[in-house]
Order: sequence, then structure tokens, then C-alpha cells
Amino acid sequence: MMVLTLYNTLTRKKESFVSLKKSSVGMYCCGPTVYNYAHIGNLRSYIFEDILRRVLEFNKFKVKHVMNITDVGHLTSDADSGEDKMLKGAKREKKTVYEIAEFYTKSFKEDIKRLIILEPTVWCKATDHITDQIELIQTLEKKGFTYLVGGNVYFDTSKLKDYGKLVKLDLEADTQERVEEDKNKKNKHDFVLWFTKSKFQDQGMKWKSPWGEGYPGWHIECSAMSMKYLGKQFDIHCGGIDHIPVHHTNEIAQSESATGTKPWVKYWLHNEFLVLSKGEKMAKSGDNFITLQTLEEKGFHPLDYRYFCLGTHYRKPLMFSWDALESAKNARTRLFDKVLEHKSTVGKVPTKYSTQFMKEINNDLNTPNALAIVWDVFKDKKLKSNDLYATLILFDEVLGLGLKGIKKDKIPQDITKLAKERLQARQNKDWTTSDKLRDEINSLGYDIEDSAEGYTIKKK
Repeated sequence: MMVLTLYNTLTRKKESFVSLKKSSVGMYCCGPTVYNYAHIGNLRSYIFEDILRRVLEFNKFKVKHVMNITDVGHLTSDADSGEDKMLKGAKREKKTVYEIAEFYTKSFKEDIKRLIILEPTVWCKATDHITDQIELIQTLEKKGFTYLVGGNVYFDTSKLKDYGKLVKLDLEADTQERVEEDKNKKNKHDFVLWFTKSKFQDQGMKWKSPWGEGYPGWHIECSAMSMKYLGKQFDIHCGGIDHIPVHHTNEIAQSESATGTKPWVKYWLHNEFLVLSKGEKMAKSGDNFITLQTLEEKGFHPLDYRYFCLGTHYRKPLMFSWDALESAKNARTRLFDKVLEHKSTVGKVPTKYSTQFMKEINNDLNTPNALAIVWDVFKDKKLKSNDLYATLILFDEVLGLGLKGIKKDKIPQDITKLAKERLQARQNKDWTTSDKLRDEINSLGYDIEDSAEGYTIKKK
């Protein structure tokens, strides 16, 4: 078996992957905060995590994949300041926070289904695990890692010599800007584990606790739920690079303090941002908020976006433009057409190609090079059609483009009738009628391509 190497943010290097338990992997991925639609920048993270899971399974690991749904406690700054995201969504739409959470959780699950992202083994909502979070805070309290000031429970980062190791934070010469001043904090990086004194008088979600009625901070949910489902130590934790300086750093601090286990997680994997032409990242609060539905309204298939993501390594910024997405759409459509040409009973996969493909995906999920091998397969004139098809279906276990399920479009009779009339017009050199009929066919959602044999009709 070829060695799988992954880039570990904790050590800042690529490492050979060795699971804690033979042939099985525990993987936790930070899920969405369900106060709005996921934008395509968010969805890049989930495509990356899906590829990671598929590569692990391609390497014969059994993966227990846990993803949280954040429906309480996440403030807009990622730290302990800003608006409550759930409350912000509720005010925007004049709904309860519970209605907002239910609606956007459903929307997110629909998005990942359209992108052929495998569902996690375990979905876990923060609001369903309040007791687990309270118990974890109590453990930290008993071990002397907390203090209570102004009604809120804080984690004391000064008790940890290695606080900030994930972000390589120099506590002596700290320049971190994301954590705003809080007069109740003993140290700049201390963070809230439980709020009883909220600046939001109309806070919609509150629970009884040993410290008073309130709600948990954002970071505690991921520690409590990941350990509940994966144990006190597990293999992989994923997220976007924006999670490194605050959220994941604080998760490590509280988890290792509670359990005494180091490292709490062996491998930390993070994807880079999707960035726009001016270099800014996509944000829900900005004007560059593009959802999967936006892409579909502009004539793109969700899998065009998945293909677009596969073309850039997950640790590199993904430069978005409509022209680049159009190129991905054309390539993805061409791939589907070629697969249909060779669709047959499954043959044998040449060792040459399976080895090349595994070499690339096992090299820290190198999907751009893996895609290049897909196109190389089509150039091999010695390859039998059924073997070529078998090779592509094998590769798609990782790429997740749904190649096995594609079918030729069934062309409606009225479109076929228009196409025949257009062919007759072209044979009569009646170009005006021919162009008019082409426009009509296009307006009904189909493209017609002329050839020496006649024409080909494709659904847009």
C-alpha cells in the first residue's frame, strides 16, 4: 500500500499518515453556523473535507466522520465580541432563532447533496449537547483552568505554557489583533466558556447551569461533541485557515487541559480561502456573497463548481471569476460527454493508471494532478473502451463527480422536430430560418452543434 502523506498545520510539514487505530480513522470537521445560506467560499471547505474522506476510504480506512451544526454561541468576531450570529439572522428575517437554525440547516444539507458531498457519519447540533458542554466546563473548573468574572466563565490561558502552538503564537511578543479587549479578562487570550451576562437582552437561547442561566461560548461545543463521538484523542480535525488563530487554538487549549492528552488531535488540516479578483475573501457580511443557487441561476451546475475546486490544491487560495468557472463548466461537460462515449460493462483498470492516480491523491490530496491523469487516460489510444470506463469510475471514488450515474439527455420531441426543420433549412441554404430555429432551440434550454453527420443536441 502506498503511503498517504498529509500536511499537518500543527507541525507545519507533510507527514506520513498513521491512524491511532488500525484501519479506522476518527475525523471531526467544523460545520456551518446556520444563520444564513452557505456561500461558495464556505462550500470549498466541505468539498476539501469530502475529498479527504474519500482519499482515506480509497486507502481502505473506515472513517467515522463527525460534523457539528453551530446553532448557538457563535459571535461575529470568532472571539468574544460582536453580534450573536443566530440572533442576527432572527432579527433579519423576523423569525425565532430556532426557526432560523432549522431553515438554514436544511438548506446546507441540500447544498452538500447537490455537490455530491458524502454526509457525515454523525451530525451533531450544539443545542442538543448543552449538558455535554456544561460537564466539560465543570471538568476544567475542577482542574483550575477557569475563573468567574462579571457572571461569565472564562478559560485562563496563562495556565498553559504551550497555548497558541497551532498558530505558533509568541505570547511574549503577541501581536494578535482578532481578540478585542474585555475588562473581565485576566489575559488577552482568555475566552468565554459560558455566558450568563449577555449584552443581548433578547437572547433567544438560554439554559440553566451551575453558573446561572445562559448559553455556551462557541469553542466549547466542538471539544465536547468531538470527544463524545470520537474519544479523548482522535486522528484528524479540519476547517478553514480562519479557524487556526482563535477557534482551533482555543479548542486545543480547553481539550488538552480537560483530558491531559497531548496531542489531543494528531493531524490538523486546513484549507485556504476562495478569493475574488481584488484578493478579498468571500464573506456573508459583504457584497460578494455568492451561493450555490446563484451559480445555478446563472446557468451553472453544482458539479461545475466542484470541478472548479478540484483544479486548485486545497492549501492554495482559489481565485474565483465567472470566466474561470465557465472554463470549469466546459471541461466538466466535455468530461461527461467523453464518459458517455465509453460507458459500457466495466473492464479492468490498468495498474499504470491506478498507481499514478494514487500517487497524486496520496501526496496531500493533489487533485489538480489527479485531474490531469483523467485527461491522460483519454489520450491512450491503446486502452480498450471498457477498461477506460472502469478507470474513470475508479478515479471518481475520490473525485466525486457522479460519473457512474450520468445518462444521455432525453431530448423532447418538440426540440427534435425543431432540429429536423433547421437541418432542412440548412440543406436549402435558408440561413435566416436556420438561425431563427437555432435561437428558438437555445431559448428552450438546448444547444445544437452542427457536424458532417448532421447535428448533436445537448441540454444546457
